[in-house]
Amino acid sequence: MKWIAYFIGFFIVWLLLSAEEVIEHPAGILVEQLPTQVSISHGSSFFVNDYRVTPVAEFKVRARVLSRENYRFDPGSDLSPLDLALGWGPMSDSAVLAQIDISQSNRFYWWHVDSFPIPRRDIEIHSANMHLIPSSDFVRDQFSYVQEGSIVEITGKLVNAQSEEGWRIKTSTTREDTGAGGCEVIWVEQLVIM
Repeated sequence: MKWIAYFIGFFIVWLLLSAEEVIEHPAGILVEQLPTQVSISHGSSFFVNDYRVTPVAEFKVRARVLSRENYRFDPGSDLSPLDLALGWGPMSDSAVLAQIDISQSNRFYWWHVDSFPIPRRDIEIHSANMHLIPSSDFVRDQFSYVQEGSIVEITGKLVNAQSEEGWRIKTSTTREDTGAGGCEVIWVEQLVIM
């Protein structure tokens, strides 16, 4: 019986220590800027391990982290180990976000509202799920410091990628889409936590 009490105590301490901290902000829009991109007409492909990576646009986004999800075992996780659900404009406002339930799973970003704090389309075009590919070990290390609520600035390229075995992922090139295929795939050259 005593070992059960120790186990329960250990488990509670582990839960408390492993819970990710959420950075709180006061109400108000924190990020005014929209993401920017410039098309690359003839991007030269390059290899990352067994993946052919093809740039399609220069990309920069400053946004609030709505959620983060690490991946270790799904196809492509050795290329893209982190997804961030990001929000800008009204989707960086704590007053708005307090009324939206946000989650991530299976490489998708999900949101739910009981009543809309802003129009549905504003939620759709001011937030996105982004698959991040680190361009260096330093950038990969930076991933571990990103928390829900962080303000981040990501600079890099939107890319398509394909493995030698045929697995592939294609980036979205617009913030206007939703659902499957609506995620940005970013070759992250710089990640700054503001």
